[in-house]
Amino acid sequence: MAETSKFEIFLVAVPGLEAPLLQEAQAAGFAGAEAVPGGVAFQGGWPEVWRANLVLRGPSRVLARIGEFRAFHLAQLDKRARKFLWGDSLRADVPVKVEVTCRASKIYHAGAAAQRIETALREEMGVQIAADASVRLKVRIDDNLVILSVDTSGEGLHKRGHKQAIGKAPMRETLAALFLRQCGFDGSEPLLDPMCGSGTFVIEAAEIASGLLPGRSRRFAFEDLARFDADAFAAMKTAPSGGVPDLRFFGHDRDAGAVRMATENAARAGVAECTTFTAGQVSDLVPPESPPGLIMVNPPYGGRIGNKKLLFGVYAALGERLKTQFSGWRVGMVTSEPSLAKAAGLPFRPAGPPVPHGGLKIRLYHTGPLR
Repeated sequence: MAETSKFEIFLVAVPGLEAPLLQEAQAAGFAGAEAVPGGVAFQGGWPEVWRANLVLRGPSRVLARIGEFRAFHLAQLDKRARKFLWGDSLRADVPVKVEVTCRASKIYHAGAAAQRIETALREEMGVQIAADASVRLKVRIDDNLVILSVDTSGEGLHKRGHKQAIGKAPMRETLAALFLRQCGFDGSEPLLDPMCGSGTFVIEAAEIASGLLPGRSRRFAFEDLARFDADAFAAMKTAPSGGVPDLRFFGHDRDAGAVRMATENAARAGVAECTTFTAGQVSDLVPPESPPGLIMVNPPYGGRIGNKKLLFGVYAALGERLKTQFSGWRVGMVTSEPSLAKAAGLPFRPAGPPVPHGGLKIRLYHTGPLR
């Protein structure tokens, strides 16, 4: 693969959130991006891979499709894997993990296929195979087409690199970012989370408003690939942020320990100056001294925490407080149960698509400005 060649770059989305991820990719200037099942695809080169990992908030990970070939049996897979130009993407001195899936193909045994590719990498290039390798080669054999991709992210992109403390049922940062986008949040208005936990929604909102790159604090698997240019990537990371915004972002939680965690997480993320976290019951909640903005909340669902029957009262109390105290604010609520959302008594628009989260299917419910 030549330096200037383009290949398919695939942004992995949590199923159900392909549309807002496409919006984000288009807004970030990734030309030709289109939504496909499970994510967003576009053509680009290695600099676009680095930039996608660094600047996009929504993808779970970024895959680079490094090649493909047909194979109808294991001997053919072995021969073609040995001839493949692995050195255009992989380094001989960096261990690799090989993951294979097979679908509707004459090669149906993923383990046997993985062995052939691992042997080719070892014997033709001297690559060490390791289960804990940071570089993962993802091989999909679909209708006898062997599609080779490298996971360029490493750890999931929800791991921004600055959150240490998390609550019992955390919302992943990637999910939070896409739900914020679906609510129309672009960093130009305040945000309040009345059940903030470890502060994910508040910190994401503050980072967006501050122009901070989501990948600024972490390492990526692509830094161990053959085409990585450390100087070019360092230049990407020095893009100026917007500085401390005039707006503030507010978190509230009945658990003083969660408030402390969120405050510490915000400080590590560099948004302490524009975030405020307070402890108290939902019944204590009052509008902050700011223009109306977005209330974003991920209440307990009952699937993992507590008793679901008790939650109807929690949702009703939250909804009542928001209706009576927060005129002009919009509300975004994420929950697994339509009946719980209904208990809030808020004028929700039709719910978003189901999104898998922690073994449950959750949906986003959101309103226009409350009256």
